[in-house]
Amino acid sequence: MMLDYFLDPILRAPTLGCMLMCLAASLMGVVVFLKKRSLVGESLSHAAYPGVVLGMACCAALGADVDGAGLFFALIGALIFSTLGLGAIEWLEKKAKVPPDAALCFVLASFFGFGVLASSWLQGTFPAFAKQVQLYLYGQAATMTDIHILIYSILAGVVVLFIVAAYRPLQAMLFDRDFSQSAAISSKFLSIAISFLFILSVVIGIRSVGVILMSGMLIAPAVAARQFSNRLSVVFCLAGLFGIASGFIGNYASVEGSTALSALFPEKRLSLPTGPMIVLTGTAFAILSLLFAPKRGLATRMLRILRFRLRCVEENILKAVWKKEAIPFATLQQTHHLGRPIFSWLIYRMRRSGWLVLNQRNIILTQDGHRKATHIVRLHRLWEVYLSELGWPEDKVHHSAEEMEHILTSEFGERLSEQLSNPRLDPHDQPIPESH
Repeated sequence: MMLDYFLDPILRAPTLGCMLMCLAASLMGVVVFLKKRSLVGESLSHAAYPGVVLGMACCAALGADVDGAGLFFALIGALIFSTLGLGAIEWLEKKAKVPPDAALCFVLASFFGFGVLASSWLQGTFPAFAKQVQLYLYGQAATMTDIHILIYSILAGVVVLFIVAAYRPLQAMLFDRDFSQSAAISSKFLSIAISFLFILSVVIGIRSVGVILMSGMLIAPAVAARQFSNRLSVVFCLAGLFGIASGFIGNYASVEGSTALSALFPEKRLSLPTGPMIVLTGTAFAILSLLFAPKRGLATRMLRILRFRLRCVEENILKAVWKKEAIPFATLQQTHHLGRPIFSWLIYRMRRSGWLVLNQRNIILTQDGHRKATHIVRLHRLWEVYLSELGWPEDKVHHSAEEMEHILTSEFGERLSEQLSNPRLDPHDQPIPESH
């Protein structure tokens, strides 16, 4: 049962810890996403790795317990090196005039390379502590305990309180920096707070999903949420929901999937790691949002384009029949260069809409169809008159009117007619139908 994931002593900590971590990461991810600094998370998560290694080395040198004090030393080391990484990025960009992408790559590669070198030394000197370091490289949410719930709860609470308290200044800084400066908003303090919370989210989050995948958890919910709204408050809320859902679903899929794989292949010890499953779930939310979001989704936009094109073809058919009063089915099909199945389907749709009837294979307009076709022709010829008044040559206005007749509204047509003093003829001396 799903309730067991919140009550079972073994499953409770990974589930709640991952959900809280994803909530904090997704909210801070919205900020860096809107600042167009998404790749900073990738650099800082890799920059934290040498801090984890050196933190574990200090823990070993002091003789502390790897399971108890190891978490504290690792997080402090990661926090220090992530801060150094962010400072190095800003120095390279502002002082050394290095391009942002080059600065990010340089810090990522150099810090992570140093971390791998230090990890090799730690493995030969303190093998038990080196093994613990691997938990932060790839993430291992399954081994989290109640102390991690407390840490992630504090992190998520601080991030939520910061966003609520600083929402208006944050909104001004993200979208209107000139106004924020003129309104005496302390953008420097706000930037420092954002950087600190972002680093904290990265550092604490690597325990769940790992250094390698942390950036995905920062960006995927923000990308998914951005597809549904242009309002910052809504994007924050949706990103938080996507983050929480990714944390739970990823953890659930990891446990249930690993159980199923163990039952199918008991001798191979196959499993689905929790960190990658969380990131893949967030990625799935982002991909589905990019495809199917109501306004910005690629699939929905393609569907709107298809519907518009079909409407244009239907209106052209109505216009052609209006001019001839009756046209044979085959002649109309050849005129519009459509395959018989598609054309037959369009005629069927238009008959169901009450615009056309078939009379011995001839297509005839109904009263509603005649009214609609008259309206289209009226808009077409009004637009031709308008372009002629602007000085367009008579042989050029027809093509533009063929496109605009499908876009102009009735209200715009009436205003256009009044502007043109209710013309009776178009530039080709064709009568302009009266408005119904």
